[in-house]
Amino acid sequence: MPRNGAKTKSLILDAAHELVMGHGLAGTSIDMVLAKAEVTKGAFFYHFKTKADLAHALVQRYADNDAAHLQSQLSRAEKLSHDPLQQVLIFIGLLQEEVEHLADPGGGCLIASFIYQFEDLDADIRTISSQSFLEWRQRLGKKFTAAIAQTPPKRPVKAEELADAIVSTFEGGFVIMRVLQEPHQLAQQLAHYRNYIELLFGMAT
Repeated sequence: MPRNGAKTKSLILDAAHELVMGHGLAGTSIDMVLAKAEVTKGAFFYHFKTKADLAHALVQRYADNDAAHLQSQLSRAEKLSHDPLQQVLIFIGLLQEEVEHLADPGGGCLIASFIYQFEDLDADIRTISSQSFLEWRQRLGKKFTAAIAQTPPKRPVKAEELADAIVSTFEGGFVIMRVLQEPHQLAQQLAHYRNYIELLFGMAT
C-alpha cells in the first residue's frame, strides 16, 4: 500500500459520508465520491471493491466512533457524580453542550440515513447498525436500572425504554433540525427530554 493509502481512504470515506447524508446511499454514486474526494477510480477500487464495500466501511467507522463517543461522555459523567440518576442527567447535559452551537442543520446520524433502504442493505450492515443502537440501550439501560432502584420514578417505566428514548430524542431532533433548517432544535429536544427525566424521578419542583 502507498504510504498515503490511509489518508486517501479517509478522504474517500469523508467524502462519501457527506454525500450520503445529503443524497442518501442510493443517491450517492461512486463518481460523485470520486469527484468530491478528488481521487482516481484506481485509488477508490484499491480500497473498496464495490459501493457495498464502501457502505459497510462507512457504517463500521460511524458505529466505532459513536461507541467511543458514548464511552467518553459516560466516563465524564461518572467522574462528576457517583449517583446513577445524576450521571444520566450529566450525560444529557454533555450532549446538549455539544450541540448547542451546532451551525450545520444538515448533520445527523449516518445509520438513520440508511433506514429507508434497510431491507436492501446486506446483513452485515444491518447487524452493525442494530448493534450500534443496542449499545446505547445496554449502557444507558444499566444507568437507568440503577437509578430506578435508588430513586423510584413517579410512573411505571422500564429502564431500556428510557434508554431508547434518548436515542429517539436525538434522532428525532436531527430530523426536525434538517427539515426546518433550525440548528437549535436538537439541543431544545434534549432539554425537553432532560425535563421529562427530572419530572419522572421527582426532581423538579
